[in-house]
Amino acid sequence: MYKHVLVAVAFDAEHDPERSLQAAAVLAPAEARVTLLHVKEAVPSYAISYIPEDYDQALNQAIRDQLSEMATRFANAQPVLLEGHSGRTILEWAEENEVDCIVIASHRPGLQDYLLGSTAGRIVGHARCSVHVVR
Repeated sequence: MYKHVLVAVAFDAEHDPERSLQAAAVLAPAEARVTLLHVKEAVPSYAISYIPEDYDQALNQAIRDQLSEMATRFANAQPVLLEGHSGRTILEWAEENEVDCIVIASHRPGLQDYLLGSTAGRIVGHARCSVHVVR
């Protein structure tokens, strides 16, 4: 099995983290490291003036709390919150931290995914480790 499993966690209506967590529990033996990683996209500069000052800090804390709660399911888990482009950031973090399996949820592809590409598609196409896609 795997020594370090990264679970990419998205907090949106299209992705339920439960199935990704279940997959990670099957793929990661008890002694494996499990990283629950969420990448927060940067707020566009034109929108920053419309966001309350303390919103970003409150959002980061809420995400960290949810990731920490999910991490309690595993013996050796860590929550990680990063900011950047989802696909690139996940791939870079996985490479730098010797991840040997990425678990990522994917929605049913639509036309926009064929033109622009989805995060899961980018991970599958560029990861240097195994990738388990949950639908």
